[in-house]
Amino acid sequence: MTSRRFVSAALIAGATAATLLLSGCVAGENQPAAPAAAESTATVTEGGTLNIDFATYNPLSLVIKEKGWLEDALSAQGVAVNWVQSAGSNKANDALRAGAIDVGSTAGSAALLARSNGSPIQVIDIFSQPEWAALVVPAGSAITSVGDLKGKQIAATKGTDPYFFLLQALEAEGLTQDDVTVQNLQHADGWAALQTGAVDAWAGLDPIMAGAEAAGATLLYRNVDFNSYGFLNATESFIAEKPDVAQTVVSVYEHARAWALANPDETAQILATVAGLDLAVATTVITERSNLDVDNVPGDAQLSVLTKIGPTFVANFDVADQDLVDAALDTIINDEFATQADPTIVK
Repeated sequence: MTSRRFVSAALIAGATAATLLLSGCVAGENQPAAPAAAESTATVTEGGTLNIDFATYNPLSLVIKEKGWLEDALSAQGVAVNWVQSAGSNKANDALRAGAIDVGSTAGSAALLARSNGSPIQVIDIFSQPEWAALVVPAGSAITSVGDLKGKQIAATKGTDPYFFLLQALEAEGLTQDDVTVQNLQHADGWAALQTGAVDAWAGLDPIMAGAEAAGATLLYRNVDFNSYGFLNATESFIAEKPDVAQTVVSVYEHARAWALANPDETAQILATVAGLDLAVATTVITERSNLDVDNVPGDAQLSVLTKIGPTFVANFDVADQDLVDAALDTIINDEFATQADPTIVK
């Protein structure tokens, strides 16, 4: 259980007001909204629609969608399920901020960035601890180290784990973003640009990256410690208004985790079908780089990683100042639903 666990809206609102008074900030200027208090999960939502994403970088979402478990679990309440595909953490964050989805999958770093910049989201479950990002160069590239990237063109999707992976890798070699040219391309477009020679390197994301590797690309630099966890995020309005549906989502996710761990071959087949990957490539992603066997309750383990990444946001002007990052770290975790998850609701 985390020491930064979800607390009442009244306490957070008071702390947020005090922070604003001390900093001289005006309410609403890039400040994360205070989390709404979750009502008792005795609440029973009747009718309406759950808008939730699925993403190839979140294998559990693919399994749940394929099996129809959410639809079954919510059918008695008349709640429809609308699945929306996310092409990357940045797209999931855009959809959450716009209210187009209630629940979305992102890397932990992307969730923290969004919360630091005022998006009212919280992590309600951890879906993986993946090694899903690395720096990639074409086969036969003269670039053999991170240091060789100085002055080069690199494709990366800003606001996602591969982008922050790139920044951390550069920093580890004594370089900064100013030493390279970052082309802000969506993940699949980054791989395409690497293939055509439009960029010299690509900050890649699985499963696209695994396909690139199988096609001959080289993983120039890997570091599992520079990858953040897979976060399942929900908007605060959804948590406050439909806590029972939020609990159902997390409980179904935990059933899916157990099923995926027990059925890696079928999980890989589902990923291969949805992502258009060779089965061998999808198997590599599931068995070697996804790490689904992780504690689902968000807490200190995730905050430890995010605390290291946070200053990078400020140094690269993605967030105005460290106070905003610190406020986000104090309010992004909501462990209530993961703690109470009941995988047996899926029959």
